[in-house]
Amino acid sequence: MEFGRISAHNSDAPIIVTLQLDADAHALLSEMRDRYFPAHINYLTAHMTLFHNLPGNRHEDILKGAAETAKDQQAFLMTASCPLKLGRGVAIRIESESLLALRRDLARAYAPWLSGQDRQKFRPHVTVQNKVSPAEASHLFEHLKATFAPTTVTAEGLQFWAYEKGPWRPLGALPFRSADTSAS
Repeated sequence: MEFGRISAHNSDAPIIVTLQLDADAHALLSEMRDRYFPAHINYLTAHMTLFHNLPGNRHEDILKGAAETAKDQQAFLMTASCPLKLGRGVAIRIESESLLALRRDLARAYAPWLSGQDRQKFRPHVTVQNKVSPAEASHLFEHLKATFAPTTVTAEGLQFWAYEKGPWRPLGALPFRSADTSAS
């Protein structure tokens, strides 16, 4: 998905907003998802959903709110810390105060359009398994609890998707400012 270019969205299909993860973290989490998610329903690579169901007919307002936030947002570090039980699946918990602040800012901008799901408490995670039996999920949770090593993840931007009853159609992405690591 190309950063900075957002395609037109001429439908009422809901918009999903995700966090752009750095390439190494995305590859690691996608490999886990490919290994543990039921293949017949695994339409997506690893992703961290910030908003699940924004109205497609408010496309321009949604992008305007995101652009205002993204233009001042510097890329930031997060920790993929530990497995998280989802009942019929498992996720990797993501921890970051910067992420929580970003999500709060966007939620304020999107307040009139938030679904019930998007009004709930935000629990940042990347799902690596879903829609399996509780026993299978518990088995994976225990395995990952014993083997998963926390890792650093960089948040690089926001991604936008149209939900079309299965695979998501990419609309584009907005980058965050790169961290300045040069000495002054």
